[in-house]
Amino acid sequence: MQAYPLLTKPVFQDYIWGGRRLGTELGKAIPDEGQWAESWEVVDHAQQQSVVTNGELEGEELGHIARSHSKWLLGDGELRQVPLLLKYLDCNRVLSVQVHPGDAYAKAMSTPDLGKTEAWYILAAEPGAKLYAGLKAGVGPADLRAALAAGSVDDCLHVIEPSAGDCVFIPAGTVHALGAGLLVAEIQQASNTTFRLFDWNRLGNDGKPRPLHIEQSLEVIDFDAGPRQLQEPVKVSECRENLVSCEKFVLDRLRDLSEPIPLENAGRMQLITSPRDSIILRWDGGELQLAKGQSVVLPAAMSAVTAHAVDIPNLQGGMPAECLIMRLPDA
Repeated sequence: MQAYPLLTKPVFQDYIWGGRRLGTELGKAIPDEGQWAESWEVVDHAQQQSVVTNGELEGEELGHIARSHSKWLLGDGELRQVPLLLKYLDCNRVLSVQVHPGDAYAKAMSTPDLGKTEAWYILAAEPGAKLYAGLKAGVGPADLRAALAAGSVDDCLHVIEPSAGDCVFIPAGTVHALGAGLLVAEIQQASNTTFRLFDWNRLGNDGKPRPLHIEQSLEVIDFDAGPRQLQEPVKVSECRENLVSCEKFVLDRLRDLSEPIPLENAGRMQLITSPRDSIILRWDGGELQLAKGQSVVLPAAMSAVTAHAVDIPNLQGGMPAECLIMRLPDA
């Protein structure tokens, strides 16, 4: 089968903290009504599946392709699932304070799952917008329990006021929350396990408090991790920066795509998204234009691929054209 970039249909999630920016700023075809918080761009999970919208595999679920064409999609090895999940988030209101378990804890749950290590890439931040990334230094279980009882968990959290282009790495076990006024791209393990620690004393759409998972949260929090900081980009080449390298994924950014830039797929699956600009992907035998906010899966069987910005003179806000590249770490 000829390898080509797989476009996938976004899966939208309607949560109380969402808004309309997935449509107005990223061009997503969200429904006319609702608080659309997340666009799951690439997902292979028991609860949700991406469906391919182009080429020979149009209409196929990503999970089916991973199992029936595993080497073609995922490369050599024993993987039979795409273990990464790519999404966009519109944080119209602050998210709950939450924590995700690691792999061992998640695997032992009554409904087993992967753990959830993730990273946020900030696309836009309204003035004064905040995020919460880790506990303040010295905060222990007793301090956190006291804050929970007092309804003041935010006093225990490390606060960052991010700007567009910033990146934050959130390992499993890190207490965190995204604040109101942020538009974010997120790469994470393919997991939907979240323990809600605190929900700002608010009510859900049904007029009742949303469920909390305090004991589970306290079991998985890494109290020794301390506060998270903004990631410092590491220059890989003239146009490529590494934002995160961990045991679960690698996140790179390509910048200044005024000339075609090789994506260096080298026989491994990659996820590509274009958060600000329209870009063209070219490979031996074809090309595909990604609109702003679109994402693709590059199968491991792809030949060499390049990325090139479409409209250099009209870059949003004067920022360099860019795309984000996500892959599994080298074995």
